[in-house]
Amino acid sequence: MAAELTANAVRHGHVPGRDFHLRLTATAEATLRLEVADTRTERRPAPGELTAPPMDAESGRGLYLVSQLAHRWGVAPHAGAPEKHVWAELRLPPIR
Repeated sequence: MAAELTANAVRHGHVPGRDFHLRLTATAEATLRLEVADTRTERRPAPGELTAPPMDAESGRGLYLVSQLAHRWGVAPHAGAPEKHVWAELRLPPIR
């Protein structure tokens, strides 16, 4: 999922001279959050029920896979900066 979110930032969120940022955060609630920030605020994926692309499609599977693997995912603007954050959360197995 990290590879897909970063690939989307490179392909769809790239602005010349600006980078994207990847953040991974583990919480006390046993959740791993993957968050990618880029500066193309006008290009925002629409969270919700995504449908699988046709089998012969050459693209369009990435966010569908993220939506199927993640517990939750979404998009949020960044206050005070021209960027958006696309994020996904995974529940982690308990540590024994």
